[in-house]
Amino acid sequence: MTAHPSEIIPGVLFHTFLTNMRREKGGFLEKTALVLQVSGHFTLETAGQKISMRRGEMLLMRKNQLGEITKQPLEGEDYQTILIHLNEELLRTIALEENIEVNRKYGGPPNVLIPVNEFLRSFFDSIIPYVHHPKEKITTAMGMLKVREAVYLLINTLPELKDFLFDFSEPHKIDLEKFMLSNFHYNIPIEKFARLTGRSLAGFKRDFQKIFGAAPRQWLQERRLTEARHLIEKRRKPSEIYLDLGFESLSHFSYSFKKKYGKAPSEWV
Repeated sequence: MTAHPSEIIPGVLFHTFLTNMRREKGGFLEKTALVLQVSGHFTLETAGQKISMRRGEMLLMRKNQLGEITKQPLEGEDYQTILIHLNEELLRTIALEENIEVNRKYGGPPNVLIPVNEFLRSFFDSIIPYVHHPKEKITTAMGMLKVREAVYLLINTLPELKDFLFDFSEPHKIDLEKFMLSNFHYNIPIEKFARLTGRSLAGFKRDFQKIFGAAPRQWLQERRLTEARHLIEKRRKPSEIYLDLGFESLSHFSYSFKKKYGKAPSEWV
């Protein structure tokens, strides 16, 4: 099983191949990306969306999100995806060349399933050789042309995606309390929580203290342990929940739980 996607073109084109199911909790989707589902079953779940894909489907994912991704091989086929990072520098260049307005802020869904037409299907097929021959000298130069082609095909298929692709604004300052109560279980650095709520690290810590009366790391630990106790009292097994609650290992979870409640999770009920 491949734990991490293979990098075909540095920072741009990636290929994932799995023979066993894998869940990625706490994924930080930092860059806008187009996902091509070669085989298997893909599910992305964020605070506001749940989207699934099978063979031959495409998904456009917006930058600066938190989400849980499930990658599942199906009977008779392994799991394979191709991921293309839509480089912001390239997007800015295209916006200049095409005189596309970039001041409009995108307000639609952060993840969009792309209806596959003949052009996109042919594009999909044309990407495969670059995955199969990653060491060829032609790969990097032609691969970047393929990224450009993907952008043009996307806005030809769904013109409304212009606002999605060419919104270069930073995350605006959002409701910190609502965001953290919905996303406390993601195991990401405090710096990324700050960025996602539209704040500097110092501003995030200051606002967090005012709202929750505690430092972010302290509050996150307490909130996760409170939720853990609630789930265990509902007969959930510690081994089933620790990753979902942002703990890196079962031993770390058990130690933290016992330190707070005086008993190991397995002894609580």
